[in-house]
Amino acid sequence: MGEERGGGDVDGAGEERRYHVDGELVPASDATVSVEDRGFAYGDAAFETLRAYGGDVFRWDDHAARLADTCETLGLDHGLADSDLKARIDETLAANDLADAYVKLSITRGVQPDTLDPGPEVDHTVVVIAKPLLRGGVDSAPVHDGPAALQTTKTRKPSSRALPADAKTHNYLNGILARLELRVTGADEALMLDPEGNVAEGATSNLFFADGTALKTPSLGGPILPGVTRRTVIEIAGEEGIPVEEGTYAPDAVREADEVFLTNSTWEIRPVETVDGIAVDGDGEGVEGPLTALLSRLFDRRIEERYYDGERL
Repeated sequence: MGEERGGGDVDGAGEERRYHVDGELVPASDATVSVEDRGFAYGDAAFETLRAYGGDVFRWDDHAARLADTCETLGLDHGLADSDLKARIDETLAANDLADAYVKLSITRGVQPDTLDPGPEVDHTVVVIAKPLLRGGVDSAPVHDGPAALQTTKTRKPSSRALPADAKTHNYLNGILARLELRVTGADEALMLDPEGNVAEGATSNLFFADGTALKTPSLGGPILPGVTRRTVIEIAGEEGIPVEEGTYAPDAVREADEVFLTNSTWEIRPVETVDGIAVDGDGEGVEGPLTALLSRLFDRRIEERYYDGERL
């Protein structure tokens, strides 16, 4: 999961950015794919949203493993090594002189005859784009626009038997429909439920909440994308002795929680101010809770140590 903020196809000096398309670095205006590409025609493509800190991609091995799982689910045998894909990302960052960035890596099944059935021969398309983000780590400014207003939507996550939730594909229509509902309330992230009416995740984020007994998050047994930042938060909580519960929860459990936050690759940890118009802290102030603040500080320290050599510690 991940959402970019800012960026654009022109850098601060007015130069056009360069993106990686099928092994070549090209100006953004030339970074195109065929209208007959299955990624465009059918959403038949795998992708990963990544964040670079200090010139290196956060938890590349985890992203590469999830990408491989998505490709396996799609039956998309692109034949590229993880090291090759990583090299294309590194080249894109270097070509745009970006150390801190949003990165999107996409692999499609390429151009094939205009039928729904994918052919066995794959002439894949690989695209890497990168856009600037703020520096991460200690004392960093958040990429997101402040605490989130979370709104339960009528649009639900489909069963994983209908659309595998652990496959990160170009088909994002479900999340788009949920986000369209938010225009009525002004909320900025959807709280999506599973087919049974239990809490699942946001349109582009994983959900956590705390109720005084544990840090809780919907289980991957439901239609939940296994977020890389989600995994990092669970690891940090475990190291700190904070109990973590992965389970099945009704929407009221989130509405009545002491703290709620969202995670994805670009937002990192984003506090939630309101759920369905109700202030999370109960007093209308929407102040970040102590557990959310602690986990955010520990996340930032981990980034600082690993990607900035502890420069601000």
